[in-house]
Amino acid sequence: MKTSRMWVLAALAAVAVAATGCVSQAQLDDLKAQNRIQQDRIAQLESQLGDCNQTLDQKNKELQSLTGKSGADLQAKNAYIAALEADLEQKKAMIAKLQEQLLQGGAPLPMEMNVLLKDFASRNPDLVSFDEATGSLKFKSDLLFNPGSDDVAASAVNALKTLAGIMNQPEAKQFDMAIVGHTDDLRISRADTKQKHPTNWHLSVHRSISVLNILAQNQISEERMCAKGYGEFRPAEPNKPNKQGNAANRRVEIFIIPSSR
Repeated sequence: MKTSRMWVLAALAAVAVAATGCVSQAQLDDLKAQNRIQQDRIAQLESQLGDCNQTLDQKNKELQSLTGKSGADLQAKNAYIAALEADLEQKKAMIAKLQEQLLQGGAPLPMEMNVLLKDFASRNPDLVSFDEATGSLKFKSDLLFNPGSDDVAASAVNALKTLAGIMNQPEAKQFDMAIVGHTDDLRISRADTKQKHPTNWHLSVHRSISVLNILAQNQISEERMCAKGYGEFRPAEPNKPNKQGNAANRRVEIFIIPSSR
């Protein structure tokens, strides 16, 4: 661990010198605050959305009281309500986008976390890739599990232990982990597999839980993790015709997100 720590410090120093000769504490603080700013923005928008909903209800009641009447006042009222509804939908869309970004690690991670996770992915290139833009790790299920199984392959356990060690370092303690399983569109056909995993949804969630359990066994606190699965319904690439699947869609993604505690 000491050697890894020295490597990180050396890498950070090299980046700093190449850029400006130094990295200020203010710059590092800005990186660490990006996700908190997103959360504050969501809270503000949700407050605005509540106000808009109340106003819309009030205006709808006024409109009902004008039923059967005609003239410029009613026309203006209808135009105002239409504009209010459009504004409401825009705010809903903004909130949904920001919430999805938070869930999916939509902002870059702090520099020190990026260095650690990029190094981890580079040491396991056949198993995992790291997306620096979204702070997410993508594991290939074909190497992480045996076909139709949620048992983590022995060859992948050590990589997850290494990841647990990274996430337990001081600079990572302010982050949680969302573990998300995906499958291709091949149906589960074997009777023994189907008994344990009736659908692709079950298989994707069970695989996420298996990864979570390995991390928990290596001192990642349970309160820092969540597990979910999308089955075949969020493919990374198109599946082949006639439900022939696609290996790229069989994956487990781990999103590094700001702690909600």
